[in-house]
Amino acid sequence: MVQLVVMALYSLLLMAALVAGAPYWLARMANSGRYRAGLWQRLGRMPAQLRAAAAGRQVVWIHAVSVGEVLAATRLVAELEAALGEGWIIVVSTTTATGQALAKQRFGAECVFYYPLDFAWAVRAYLRALRPRLLVLMESELWPRMLVECGRRGIPVAVVNARVSDRSFARGMRLRAVWGHVLRMVTLFLAQSEEDARRLVALGARPNAVRAIGNLKYDVRAPQASRVAEWIRVEAGPRPVIVAGSTLGGEDGHEEEIALAAWKRTLGTKLDPALVLAPRHPERFSGVEAVLAVLTHERYARASDFGPPRSGNGFLDIILLDTIGDLAAVYGVADVAFVGGSLVPRGGHNPLEPARFGVPVLMGPSYENFRDIVAKMQAADAIRIVKDKDDLEAALIELLTNREAARAMGERGRKVFEAQSGATGRAVEALLRLVKP
Repeated sequence: MVQLVVMALYSLLLMAALVAGAPYWLARMANSGRYRAGLWQRLGRMPAQLRAAAAGRQVVWIHAVSVGEVLAATRLVAELEAALGEGWIIVVSTTTATGQALAKQRFGAECVFYYPLDFAWAVRAYLRALRPRLLVLMESELWPRMLVECGRRGIPVAVVNARVSDRSFARGMRLRAVWGHVLRMVTLFLAQSEEDARRLVALGARPNAVRAIGNLKYDVRAPQASRVAEWIRVEAGPRPVIVAGSTLGGEDGHEEEIALAAWKRTLGTKLDPALVLAPRHPERFSGVEAVLAVLTHERYARASDFGPPRSGNGFLDIILLDTIGDLAAVYGVADVAFVGGSLVPRGGHNPLEPARFGVPVLMGPSYENFRDIVAKMQAADAIRIVKDKDDLEAALIELLTNREAARAMGERGRKVFEAQSGATGRAVEALLRLVKP
């Protein structure tokens, strides 16, 4: 009875929030196809091709919010498919349009759809049609209605690569009575680290439902070949390459502008490196290109326009990586990498993506989202934390000038990457126990 009352109140609050925000969302949908994408699927209308693909097969449903979660899930899906064998299908939902595009590319359009809004009618429509044997949520995407409906149907729910950021932990502890109830509806948490596991239990998760198995992102493998990466290698010519990846904007500035300013100072040292700027969010691509047009006189191009190499007309100075899913491979052509979301207070992004190629890594002081990974790399002297633009500039010049030290630092990072792999296999083993006891 208590759960019925709580869920009724939750649904009313969710509906009220939807109605209150309707003018804003309608305006955004009128002006951008990105906000209209998948609307009917979110409201519970299942795509016909998904229904046909799942018909007569045992289903595992994996939800990966956006690009980062899709990348982390790629190897998990492949290994889980191999372990389950014939008669099973893995379907993947996303929340964002960019995640949707990458998931279709990785897993096939017929198996990919938009995650439903957390209303009873939308959630039940998918659960009735798919009848999943298991729901897997990547990292931290918990919706109460979905958890309740899975519980009523006896569908186990696992959260894989589970993490609890500093901000989420502080908020959650203030609302522990509520969050504890939600967390106890999850069958199994497979946490990225012992600290994440400790925080989940402190927030109210059942201790016997929490295991620390490591970070799936340690196991991410970039494609063996990337046309965009090869194009960048040719267009940069014989010069060293700086890749500024997953860059973000903030109230105090934009990391693209910080990287540009630091890169320009390296030109005065006759190092003459090329710069690749890779904004984290696609909606910022056009804004960053406008900044390039205003602030630079150097030759630049967008990766989405790549074609036959144009090096006969002079090498490019700056390349805007405005494609989805190529950054992991593009790090492989870098001589030095700066990992963004860290010079603005956004918690940082995964430094292992460049480290796996033996590329020396620079990050700003905001790396809370990857504290465990950064700590391991710091212990191995495999990463440099820079505090501002001047610090970034000095570190770039040092690593581009002292190539032997840069190679040694990159090799230490590669060893950290290789030593921490194996979380995907442990996740697959744990998930198989839920569907094949």
